[in-house]
Amino acid sequence: MVPTEGVGTSAPPPFLRLAGHPLRWRLLSELAQSDLRVGELCQRSGERQSLVSYHLRQLRESEVVSARRSIADGRDVYYVLELGRCAELLISAAASLHPSVAAAPAPHPAPQPSATRARVLFLCTGNSSRSQIAEALAERLSAGAVTAASAGSHPKPLHPNAVRVMAERGIDISERRSKHFSELIAQPFDYVVTVCDRVREVCPEFPGGPVAIHWSVPDPGAEPGSDEQTLPAFERTAAELEARIGFLLARINQTNSEQEVIEHA
Repeated sequence: MVPTEGVGTSAPPPFLRLAGHPLRWRLLSELAQSDLRVGELCQRSGERQSLVSYHLRQLRESEVVSARRSIADGRDVYYVLELGRCAELLISAAASLHPSVAAAPAPHPAPQPSATRARVLFLCTGNSSRSQIAEALAERLSAGAVTAASAGSHPKPLHPNAVRVMAERGIDISERRSKHFSELIAQPFDYVVTVCDRVREVCPEFPGGPVAIHWSVPDPGAEPGSDEQTLPAFERTAAELEARIGFLLARINQTNSEQEVIEHA
């Protein structure tokens, strides 16, 4: 595990040495865009699996990357970048250089409203919890600058615990309808986010070439027990999606700003 960097260290902070390796930085950069399997990381980096796996192990030991067994194929593992952990280590590393550059980061800014809203589609298998929660959170956190939608490959009724955890956040999704992604296949989106390993395998192509993002989020509805017993799993899912969507909105904000610069150049 990477120790917390302190002010006045003579050597470069451990996180900077960890992330400064070219291949590890490439892996971090790829995982910042989407959760990926080791084969996909090998393909994107052009390196052999043994080398990629070695560096992934170092990133996992430092807790900046985690691994999740795929629910689509138990032989596969998805690697997930822990962006919150990276932010903490970067701030600590900055403090080791000078306290003035280690101020607490500002909250993720919501994308600024523009003539054309960013269109984001969230997909999971049942469209009963994860994608519905993500859709509602994206709408709320973006303050109207994002148009969100959700659908599934095998729709089933909205889970009561999904309604419950959203109600605790002041968002009512009780009247939302689960739907098959075929209903939205003709609609253009800027981003298509699969929040389920299974639906990623069957995700159709949407017009306009949207950015494809995958988040390997466990299905809280698959947890054994009563609704009351599985409620903590839904709370964990909502918390994870809220954090991930915050980072996604920051990415959308940056993309919008860059596009505005190009248009006004």
